[in-house]
Amino acid sequence: MPKIRPVFAWLRRRAENLLAAMLLAMFLVFLLQIVSRYALNLPIGWTHEISVILWIWLVLFGATFVVPDTEEMRFDLLYGSVGPRTRRALAFTTAVILVTLFCWSLPATWDYVTFMKIERSAYLRIRFDWLYAIYVVFAVGMILRQLWIGWAAVFGRAPEAYDPTKASSGI
Repeated sequence: MPKIRPVFAWLRRRAENLLAAMLLAMFLVFLLQIVSRYALNLPIGWTHEISVILWIWLVLFGATFVVPDTEEMRFDLLYGSVGPRTRRALAFTTAVILVTLFCWSLPATWDYVTFMKIERSAYLRIRFDWLYAIYVVFAVGMILRQLWIGWAAVFGRAPEAYDPTKASSGI
């Protein structure tokens, strides 16, 4: 799939840009909250609400579209102590379990998120189904990612063993 790879690379960079914009917005709202509460003695409730919403979206959006498979949490002691064949088996087993769990929970998740359209946030009056929709995106993204990891484990190569000399920033 060499022709589609640049498209995915471009989409990934745009997702990183969006994630950085959300982080910047959360930081600015957080600063506004601190200044208004402690310098002006005028607490603002919506700043806390925006910070919490952005944090949830940052984590789930980032896990879905930005964090690469190599940065996923794994049992590094176990993965590092076994050979490539066993790592492939572990990756496949983990993928099957996660796909099963996410698929099993997806209908109930969808029902809950769509039900929450009757509730709104306290200050900004944003419908909760819009706020929680990112979890549905996350769940579908994790299903697709784990299907890909399972496919690669069976027909491709083993996940790389953890190398502490190549530690990254986490994103």
